[in-house]
Amino acid sequence: MSSERSEPLQALLSRDTDMSKTEDTRRVIEGMVAALNDHRIDDIGEFFADDFVWRGNTGCGTKHGLKEFQDNWQRPFQAAFSGKVAIDEARLYMGEWAACFGAQHAVHSGTFMGVEPTGKKVEIRYMDFWKVVDGKIVENWVSVDFPHVLAQLGVDVFDGEGWEHYDSGAKVAPQPG
Repeated sequence: MSSERSEPLQALLSRDTDMSKTEDTRRVIEGMVAALNDHRIDDIGEFFADDFVWRGNTGCGTKHGLKEFQDNWQRPFQAAFSGKVAIDEARLYMGEWAACFGAQHAVHSGTFMGVEPTGKKVEIRYMDFWKVVDGKIVENWVSVDFPHVLAQLGVDVFDGEGWEHYDSGAKVAPQPG
């Protein structure tokens, strides 16, 4: 038996990025974030290709095209959460690629995942990865921490089985083997 390990190829999507595009990418992303914080929906297309793909984690869905993003993400999100402000805690730019993580702060003012409005202020943590081509976002990979939001609204989606219990010592973590 060979002791050599075969590793899958890594970072195929970003491997050949054009580093000369970094500042162009920065301008697009900074403009788009400012527009989202202004709660723009109908005129947000200046930042996105018409056929861009927004790939969210479970609970968020995948949006194909600008119209699906507007109708199936922006509008429902703004219906559920008012006064939202996104604060990116860090942004990274590399050629045609950008990434960030941060949190939106908002008021739960509409139905969200079946939870009626509570009026509570919530923190909505997220991570975004964007690809920008010819001055437009063509791909957006997103992870939004909906379990954290729901916990703030009194819903434990893990039914007491979240691994935070290992951190607090309330439960013992299983071990492999």
